[in-house]
Amino acid sequence: MSIASFIELLRRARREGYAIGYFESWDTYSLEAVIETAEEMRSPAILGFGGAVADPLWLDDYGVEELAGLTRGLAEHSKVPTAVLFNEAQTLEQVQRGLRAGCNAVMQDTSHLPFTENLAATCKVVELAHACNAAVEAELGHLADASNPNTQARGTDPHEAEQFVTESQVDALAVSVGNVHVLSTGTATIDLERLERLSRVISVPLVIHGGTGFPVQAVPAAIARGVCKFNIGTRLKRAYLDGIHAAITAIADPTDIHAFIASRKPVDIFVQGKAKLKQEIRSLMVLYGSAGRVQ
Repeated sequence: MSIASFIELLRRARREGYAIGYFESWDTYSLEAVIETAEEMRSPAILGFGGAVADPLWLDDYGVEELAGLTRGLAEHSKVPTAVLFNEAQTLEQVQRGLRAGCNAVMQDTSHLPFTENLAATCKVVELAHACNAAVEAELGHLADASNPNTQARGTDPHEAEQFVTESQVDALAVSVGNVHVLSTGTATIDLERLERLSRVISVPLVIHGGTGFPVQAVPAAIARGVCKFNIGTRLKRAYLDGIHAAITAIADPTDIHAFIASRKPVDIFVQGKAKLKQEIRSLMVLYGSAGRVQ
């Protein structure tokens, strides 16, 4: 199957009242977990990787091309519609490299900048990406970060958002409505009234970053207010680590070390991490309503 249009996946989700999870991946096993679960659940997929927490030296050396190549290769062989996203690139050069490597959707992490600078940076990304027939997601407003108490949240202003979307011609907008990055305990307090006001003035699909701490009970209301995509990362890495930890703990006598590391056999510690990861993804696809949408 050919790579699916990122924006068409989100537009269909908005029309039909569900959301697609962007389950951020970081290696072959995690990428496989996403695509295998999407195929099993008959869900459209957004397969991708992020630049926010990876070592920038590695990304700038060859990491972007390595991850983009793995991601696109899996997407091209997927049995469900799958887009390829480079999420939260840190520089415009990384965006360019991601586009050249085959990503058909990109996002540069510029939400920390003042409005005019964020808008100008996003316009440059849009110009580059649209010339390659790729979509662009941007973020307006700024999320709190549970790993950094000094980070100040800034809610997305509906008037600014309307101007931002109109002038940048961005394809999807991530918003700040109380959602929090890297929230591993408890849940965020979501401002549904702000989200409602945003949905009235913005025609493009809305996106929620910080999906790990997004309260389950608020998901249907968010989808009803135009949210078509939830980004999940922290929760997935925790599941993967838990699966690997349990697998290592269960090893009594590793006489055949090859079986336990990258053998793809059931005793492979990464296969067991992947199995735990797939459980999390499966439950989220059901929650977001994307399961069963591919006939």
